[in-house]
Amino acid sequence: MRLRKIKDAKTKLLDFKNLVIFNPSDYKDKWHEIFKNQNPIYLEIGMGKGKFLSTQAALNPEINFIGLELVDSVVLKAARKINSLNLPNIKLINYDASKLNEIFKEKSISKIFLNFSDPWPKNRHEKRRLTSDSFINLYKTILTDQGMIEFKTDNRKFFEYSLMKFNEHNFKFLEINLNLHEENSDNIITTEYEDKFKLENKTIYYVKVRLWT
Repeated sequence: MRLRKIKDAKTKLLDFKNLVIFNPSDYKDKWHEIFKNQNPIYLEIGMGKGKFLSTQAALNPEINFIGLELVDSVVLKAARKINSLNLPNIKLINYDASKLNEIFKEKSISKIFLNFSDPWPKNRHEKRRLTSDSFINLYKTILTDQGMIEFKTDNRKFFEYSLMKFNEHNFKFLEINLNLHEENSDNIITTEYEDKFKLENKTIYYVKVRLWT
């Protein structure tokens, strides 16, 4: 499900200044000012086209949602979809997740969603995995006390690797599911990838962890 690159995507994102936050490092200490409230902030890293994020925001108006995505064409796709929904509790960022500490202050994010991240299966690419030590250390910095991470993947080895890393970093395991859609899953908020995988009867692995303080 590779997305076609959109010509001049960065320029076209300027049409969505109400939704996309440009130069997010300027707002490191000001996210609550952006949302104009003191509600908790949830962050999805790798939001894709925004289905999961926009559904979450619509169902939870008392929570602020930020979607982060590295590829500008993907952000543009999400912005075009989400903009028409008029959700005041959602913002999008075109940024590199390895620099989270540049755009979020310590203990500012209540929950992080990692949905179907690239597993980077080769050992030499381990540092690129969003559950590698370097990324988890970033999460531990920006998560609030008792902050949570929810992780979903269709890759069993990546799931096992991630469980090991969460355990090594002393997260508390709140929920583990080795086949998320085995039973009735109509109440589960899905991503575009997840909908595709469900149709293919692929197994979806899920874990929710909490930061120990």
